[in-house]
Amino acid sequence: MENNFDIHAQNYDVVFTHSVIGKAQRDQVYAYLKKELDTKSQLRVLELNCGTGEDAVYLHKQGHHVIATDISEEMITVAKSKHQDITFQTLDITTITPTTFDQKFDLIFSNFGGLNCLSDVQLKTFLRTSEALLTDQGKLVMVIMPKNTLWERFYFLLKFQFKNAFRRNTTKAIYANVEGVQVPTWYYNPKDVVHFAEAYIQPKTIKPIGIAIPPSYLEPYFKNKPRFMKLLITLESWFQKPFWAKYADHFLISFEKK
Repeated sequence: MENNFDIHAQNYDVVFTHSVIGKAQRDQVYAYLKKELDTKSQLRVLELNCGTGEDAVYLHKQGHHVIATDISEEMITVAKSKHQDITFQTLDITTITPTTFDQKFDLIFSNFGGLNCLSDVQLKTFLRTSEALLTDQGKLVMVIMPKNTLWERFYFLLKFQFKNAFRRNTTKAIYANVEGVQVPTWYYNPKDVVHFAEAYIQPKTIKPIGIAIPPSYLEPYFKNKPRFMKLLITLESWFQKPFWAKYADHFLISFEKK
């Protein structure tokens, strides 16, 4: 997998992690994790595409043992500065095999579209490898960007950018602009991921992340509108059925080992 994220490392927390929209979307993911994970025992967690380590720190504070990885050395450098008791390491997800680690994991976790940097062949390989890395009752939780995001379509249609409005609806890589660097990105709907994984692990949960809460690139329009954001966060809770997942900015999909 290409590493195009070093240049983004120093600004990522400002642009997304600490943004109004970033916090709102991340809170939706944490609400799921808090509900679903066993808080009475220490879980062994493998986080992939950990970025600047925000989620690793959260999981560590919940009492879990975390190994957090990312392809970007600069992202890992920022992550290490946040917490000294978490194992952060630079690792390309496409190089992971069933023997990469000397342990199995109760949870494998990837947040906010890191897996969208994988082609369909690479994603299928990752899902097969994940099954081998999970404990008998282990869970795989991923937050992925779908093809049919309504916010994005409305935004570009209002700007008369009709091609961009439907840019995600393809099986080919789309080049997304990340701090001036073009990053190849593939988009997957929930049914695509379920199909890729069905031979190895079984789906448990599918839910939208950002169906009412907008994409992060709309932060300038919403950061100074706290009442409107509060309304959108309330509306988010009304649209949590799996049906809405493919229309959200991201969707959360979880699997359990068969």
